[in-house]
Amino acid sequence: MSSYKVLDVNDDLPIRTKGAVHSGKVRSVYWLTDADSARLIEEKGYQVPAGTELAIMVISDRISAFDCIWQGENGLNGVPGKGIALNSVAAHWFKLFDEAGLAGNHIVDIPHPYVWIVRKASTVKVEAIARQYITGSMWRDYAKGVRSFCGLQLPEGLEANQKLDDVLITPSTKGIIKGLADVPEVDDVNISRQNIEDNLSAFNFKSAADVDKYEQLLTEGFSLISRELEKLDQIFVDTKFEFGYVEDKDGQERLIYIDEVGTPDSSRIWDGPAYRDGKIIENSKEGFRQLLINNVPDSDVLLNKDRMPEREALARDYQLPEAVMMSVSETYVGIASKIIGRELTIPSDPRQEVIDILNSHYGLID
Repeated sequence: MSSYKVLDVNDDLPIRTKGAVHSGKVRSVYWLTDADSARLIEEKGYQVPAGTELAIMVISDRISAFDCIWQGENGLNGVPGKGIALNSVAAHWFKLFDEAGLAGNHIVDIPHPYVWIVRKASTVKVEAIARQYITGSMWRDYAKGVRSFCGLQLPEGLEANQKLDDVLITPSTKGIIKGLADVPEVDDVNISRQNIEDNLSAFNFKSAADVDKYEQLLTEGFSLISRELEKLDQIFVDTKFEFGYVEDKDGQERLIYIDEVGTPDSSRIWDGPAYRDGKIIENSKEGFRQLLINNVPDSDVLLNKDRMPEREALARDYQLPEAVMMSVSETYVGIASKIIGRELTIPSDPRQEVIDILNSHYGLID
């Protein structure tokens, strides 16, 4: 067994909930009972309306890529420190967003580095993606002759990893949107602003003005993070934000940031000195993706969506060397420590720490 303890299973904690635990690739969400939500709002003085539904969101150290979860040898079924790195970075950016007067977010409390207490939001069904450089899937398509992306026209003559003149907004669907003529019924498919404007309710927007608002918040948030990373000689290449609606204490509905922002999972971050030297050093999950492409027996399995059953079987059976998982850990913990300005401490037993804190300080453990 590995000498490292990671939080790889995060959907079976003894937290008192209503309904089933919702478990994603990395986070699990425990919706609290109405009584516990009301009690915590009163006890902790959370600035949300009475009756707001709260959830415990627990992040894991699992690592996903190409829509699959990957494991390491010796029982290392996650990346040490990854969960803390993601939560710490996102919370740091949310704090700076608040200070800059941008929209709020869904976090009401942070009991532990692996845990957020969040308020319920009505989710906008758009993955809000902003790009400052041409790389990844956009470059692969461009190299094949594609020039139109999400309703935007790119000029001729661009080169791989080149900085673009403007930050491009290239949204995709969050979940499967059904019944729209111009939008395929698959998750994470590229869409245009026109698609959204023509089908506001399908994407859960309340008004056309809110489409302008989400683009403004995406652009402002991107610019803020980009400026801050520039101070660290790091490049903010592209990112994905998510948005949702909540009700304020005064009864007003407003659009806020949800999920995570500016993390190594949701963004590409490049090392500045290496880029100026003509090289790409990834300080984000993209490095792990490239590592997988270079190490699995047949990389087409990862890149070809038609081979999804084979990909799932590969991810289930393939074990990465422990040294590889630790190098990924160094990437995540290293960039997070740079961003937040202090070294991250990786708990020796994150699972027990989370249970103890939610029991002693929040009274949520059965």
